[in-house]
Amino acid sequence: MNPSRLNRTRPLRNSVLVLVLALALAGRAGAQDSGLQDSTDAIWNDPIFKRQFIAGYGINAEIEPRVTPAEVEILEKVRPLMAENLPRAEEVLKKLLKPDASAILDFTLGGIQFQQDELAEALVAYQRAVGKFPSFRRAWRNLGLIHVRGSDYPEAIRAFTRMLELGGGDGYAYGLLGFAYAAREDYQPAEAAYRNALLLQPENTEWRLGLTRCVFKQEKFQDAAALLDVLIARYPDKADFWLLQAHTFLGMKQPLKAAENFEAVERIGKSSVDSLHTLGDIYASEGLPDLAARAYSRAIDLDPGQPLARPLRAAEMLTQRGATPQAKQVAQHIHQAFDAHMDDAERRKLLKLEARLSMNDGVGSAESAIVLEEIVKLDPLDGEALMLLGQHYTRQGEPDRAIFFYERAASLEAFEVNAKLRHAQVLVDMGRYGDAVPLLRRTQELRPREDIARYLEQVERLARTRR
Repeated sequence: MNPSRLNRTRPLRNSVLVLVLALALAGRAGAQDSGLQDSTDAIWNDPIFKRQFIAGYGINAEIEPRVTPAEVEILEKVRPLMAENLPRAEEVLKKLLKPDASAILDFTLGGIQFQQDELAEALVAYQRAVGKFPSFRRAWRNLGLIHVRGSDYPEAIRAFTRMLELGGGDGYAYGLLGFAYAAREDYQPAEAAYRNALLLQPENTEWRLGLTRCVFKQEKFQDAAALLDVLIARYPDKADFWLLQAHTFLGMKQPLKAAENFEAVERIGKSSVDSLHTLGDIYASEGLPDLAARAYSRAIDLDPGQPLARPLRAAEMLTQRGATPQAKQVAQHIHQAFDAHMDDAERRKLLKLEARLSMNDGVGSAESAIVLEEIVKLDPLDGEALMLLGQHYTRQGEPDRAIFFYERAASLEAFEVNAKLRHAQVLVDMGRYGDAVPLLRRTQELRPREDIARYLEQVERLARTRR
């Protein structure tokens, strides 16, 4: 081989590797190292990657180690084997490689081993190359690649930083440096690296997404939203981008803009249980119960095998906001989807919720009371059911029965305050002010509140007037 031709060979770009690493970041925020390993494994066997890698064995005589004529002959002997028989190329080069050989030969051996996925051996060869020639930029670059693939991010940072110090700054080096910093959750230098990568390669989606994640992690939500505008315009069917921007809008306290994004994800058919529940929560918080109930119901339909806790919480959220018809709608949907595989605890919780809803609108309260009493028979320590029964009999004008259930609930520590307060209110309605005072005082001892303090003063005043 002519040395001048060898000197003019262009360095390896490694673009395929970069793309896979960045896509692993884009597709799964917080992807496990094993997933990254699986993604990069497929690349090492890709014919295009191999051709690109082989193209990087040249020499830049101005900044890289010199080779003797004898070493050029070794390279000429090995090069045909590198295209046909890598194990044989490795065997021949090892035999001919002397300890004091040029770092170019160590670099070439490292590349052959790298292509065969012998990363530990390649790492040693590249380290030997930079040991002999500390300003060997391409060797530092490949060290960085190996360290990224092995999830050794501190060493990857050291290698890429050294490459950049040597004047080898390019979009890929900056991008992978940003990836390594982000993997260590060091988002400020990661952001700086990604910005440099994006400056050099403005059309690179992976760097833009990496930068977006970094600014999002630093709660720079406006920057993140602007970056995602570009990504969404390029890839309108990419649900991850819509979802990330939705959470960015939530961070900016713009929930209805976030809802628009969640609805967009629904339109492209890529909603998840989580995204639909979040959409329902937004609508419920914004006073749009019909839209909330629809979102919750779609979430239930999407996966009837999901844990029941979140659908129940959705119905309870609507109940707390006074959206009784919509809460009933969600509760009915829960019945349809979960009846076949609800356990006893979940069934009791749903029955209590439905009883509370019936009592709220005055429809079916007698039937609800029967259900609640059955629940209490099964579990005498169900404080919530006891409280609901107390409220039911208070509304029905049966204070003695209400007091009976409040007293039982008050024996449970978690319900003592509310049960004694409700009990006292029943007594006040009956004109038994003196009996209500000790209950209110105990309530204040356990959980002081200004409104209860004022109420206690009024009841004490009434009690004195009755003496």
